[in-house]
Amino acid sequence: MSEDLILEAEGVCKHFGRLQVLHGVDLHLRRGEALGVVGPNGAGKTTLFGVLAGTLPASSGSVQFAGQSIDAWDAARRCRAGIARTHQVPRPFLGLSVYENTLVAAQHGASLRGHEAERTVQDSLSRCGLGDMIQRPAASLGLMDRKRLELARALATKPRVLLLDEIGGGLTEGELVTLSALVASLRDEGLTVVWIEHVLHALLKVVDRLVCMDAGTVLAQGDPQTVMNDPRVVEAYLGGVPA
Repeated sequence: MSEDLILEAEGVCKHFGRLQVLHGVDLHLRRGEALGVVGPNGAGKTTLFGVLAGTLPASSGSVQFAGQSIDAWDAARRCRAGIARTHQVPRPFLGLSVYENTLVAAQHGASLRGHEAERTVQDSLSRCGLGDMIQRPAASLGLMDRKRLELARALATKPRVLLLDEIGGGLTEGELVTLSALVASLRDEGLTVVWIEHVLHALLKVVDRLVCMDAGTVLAQGDPQTVMNDPRVVEAYLGGVPA
């Protein structure tokens, strides 16, 4: 594994019974880059995130993080090592407050305690625009604020790689602009980001490189505009209309 690579998947396959969802996927992520992942529904994007984050075991192939194999690591160990993810549908603990939700992430995802945990929680919530909502029950939040909380919880684990799964879905244009600016600022500060997103105009403003998946394979990758104009991508993802 090259020194500038932080996360690498090689030949990853994933079966669910007789259904094969990933077919030998190769993915290479450089330190500090923002990588976008696009593709039609059913392309295997979220399944790939599950394999990278450790919530799903690969059927075959391998995943390396910071130069070492993590195939035997579960999701908790990968999170503590620095791989954090969000989900398409936010999953807060509805019975806990915004602050308590994020504290759980800091304590269990980054093994933080005491003042360090409290400071990390406050910083993460402030960064995500939730600094004045810390005592609000998570169950009372609207979609935008639940997505902010999902991101704050991920940041509270002190990630080295952040996997964002359609964090822009369902938001208004104004909300999307705010959230995209936050992701861009994280990238500019050196956090390595992989972002699955269907809202292309938001994604393309942030990412350095783009991967398009279709039917469990990597169809094209490289410069974002080049990928979006690739005839295979246009046909598979955009229905024959160039981006």
